[in-house]
Amino acid sequence: MKTDTIAAIATGMTPSGIGIIRISGEDAFSIASSVFHKKNKEPLSDYEDHRAYFGYVHDNGTVIDEVILLIFKGPNSFTGEDTAEIQCHGGILMMRKILDLCIRNGARTAGPGEFTKRAFLNGKMDLSEAEAVMDVISSQNDLALKNSVKQLGGSLYKTITDVRNKILFELAYIESALDDPENYDLEGYPEKLSVKLLDILRILEKLADSFDDGRILSEGVRTVILGKPNVGKSSLLNILAGSDRAIVTEIPGTTRDTIEEMINVGGVLLHVIDTAGIRQSDDVVEQIGVRKALDIAKEADLVVLVIDSSSVLSPEDEEILRFIKVNDKKCLILLNKSDLPTVTGVDEIACLTGSRVITISAKDETGIDELKSFITGEYSKGFLKYNDEIFISNARHKEALSSAIESLLCVAKSITEKMPEDFYSIDLTSAYDHLGRIIGVSVDDDVINEIFDKFCMGK
Repeated sequence: MKTDTIAAIATGMTPSGIGIIRISGEDAFSIASSVFHKKNKEPLSDYEDHRAYFGYVHDNGTVIDEVILLIFKGPNSFTGEDTAEIQCHGGILMMRKILDLCIRNGARTAGPGEFTKRAFLNGKMDLSEAEAVMDVISSQNDLALKNSVKQLGGSLYKTITDVRNKILFELAYIESALDDPENYDLEGYPEKLSVKLLDILRILEKLADSFDDGRILSEGVRTVILGKPNVGKSSLLNILAGSDRAIVTEIPGTTRDTIEEMINVGGVLLHVIDTAGIRQSDDVVEQIGVRKALDIAKEADLVVLVIDSSSVLSPEDEEILRFIKVNDKKCLILLNKSDLPTVTGVDEIACLTGSRVITISAKDETGIDELKSFITGEYSKGFLKYNDEIFISNARHKEALSSAIESLLCVAKSITEKMPEDFYSIDLTSAYDHLGRIIGVSVDDDVINEIFDKFCMGK
């Protein structure tokens, strides 16, 4: 079936040394030959696969740029279709002019992620690998990048496919035994299936349990800074960010809404959220900010509580400590203003809370190295324990895994209750289908469109 030919700028829309315009579809080569001629001004008539041609892009004979044209014949291309890539000088105006020229010669502008979508539809990659493409692009730390590249290489696909094959074998055996009981014996089969189910469930539950770590890898440690007004929360954010991200004044209640910043600390990505100071106030806007701060803290991976060490614990400090204890939040306590005489010490707070306590001075920027060491030690080496395992970071994958696990547990329940073997098939098939959604074997068009709509243009 003939498909239309798409074109887009495949490099960033910023001035650079090289820009790439990608063309893919059945008319890719004819469109390329319409806008390109070789250095000796001969038209491009023969398209040798995986060949680079040096020449010019022209508009009705008028030279626009000196370029290199790359030819990839389908199915040996990224999309699986005939593909041409024009490597031009990387000016924004130049890239747009060449793209416009391709469109005038028969291509249409590609939608977000349409090249990768075609690669998926043409069987060049599975859906988990396609999603990993965008994860690689958006990775903001080494651990996230390593995990995304691993999934791009098919690690998740292999695991899911291996499990689906095991389930498929059991389905086929049950169906064969029910159709041909003389040659396929089901005597003792439920017990054997129970052992196999335990092995499959261990694999899937390990993957599902990796979601929180995987989310932290890709989205960062959701870190909420709490404290009463004027204890140095915004100063701390500015130090970590390396810029004046938040306004700092001596006026209590300066920060009324949340301020968010992505910060890389020793390879660990922090999604830091500075919040309004926690205190009683008649100001309606400030009250909203306080409620919002506490709501966000409930969803945090790490609460950083800043306390003024130059004064005694206030009712506001005690209220925050109770909030952290009630909500069972992982907490790091910073005793700020160590440049002033100490009134509240480390031993007192550590004994009271059981949390790690670090003394800092946001004014003098002392204690910050110890803070960073705690974060890298806790998350890079301790909490994540990153090695060669697969971490899932996609909520869609977690949902599908949870549904598959639930179906397999139903099979185990049917075995325990000594239900007929055809009951096993129903839930085994359900688990098989749920896992297929991860790699795109059993997923509807709406889900596919939603996934690729999140991609960047030209990819």
